[in-house]
Amino acid sequence: MMVECNDVDCMISGLTKRYSDAIRPALQIIGTEEGVKKVAGMYLIMTPKGPLFLADTTVNINPTAEELAEIVLLTVKEVTAFNITPRVAMLSYSNFGSSNTPEAQLVSKARELVKQKDPSIIVDGEMQANVALNNNLLKEMYPFSELVEKEVNTLIFPNLASGNITYNILKEIGSHDVIGPILLGLKKPVHLLQLGSTVNNIVNMALIAVTDAQIKSAAIEKEKKASGKKQ
Repeated sequence: MMVECNDVDCMISGLTKRYSDAIRPALQIIGTEEGVKKVAGMYLIMTPKGPLFLADTTVNINPTAEELAEIVLLTVKEVTAFNITPRVAMLSYSNFGSSNTPEAQLVSKARELVKQKDPSIIVDGEMQANVALNNNLLKEMYPFSELVEKEVNTLIFPNLASGNITYNILKEIGSHDVIGPILLGLKKPVHLLQLGSTVNNIVNMALIAVTDAQIKSAAIEKEKKASGKKQ
């Protein structure tokens, strides 16, 4: 309520609560951005090759093609806010139609929907994770891919299970810094912690929340100025 009433600029929560219990009040009180139907969760993994963004890792269990496309658009918007050009791989267990199962076709359809809404987005799939992250393999096997000669920095998972499992494996076996989950699609800056977050996790999420507040505040001011000029 303090965020909704503009008494504070942003908030983080969830350290001692289940994620579903922590996110519910934010959805009920603040709600989503205009035009957004589903929120999503994104993790930022700092790797030796640079930042790697993973979504959706916390919210949507089995998204439809339309919902998966919206997850891509939300993620692209957030990655762009980091001053990074998103290069998006939409993951599955098949590569570019090698399987005609509904699960694989769903990812392919979602990619088509993304390109229809914004053809400028660098995105391809469906594709396996090793192909997405090995550009030499991608170039050799699928030279037609939009991601050839481009280092993928954004991974979109077909469902919550695959995304959540992947980030937890990376977090536990790697020496990478893990920042998140960054909540995408809410109207105002609210971000949630996972149970057991470290002090470093909390500090990083506070920085994300402050940055989010600055971006949203600047966008509101821009809209006000544009509205004033029209009047």
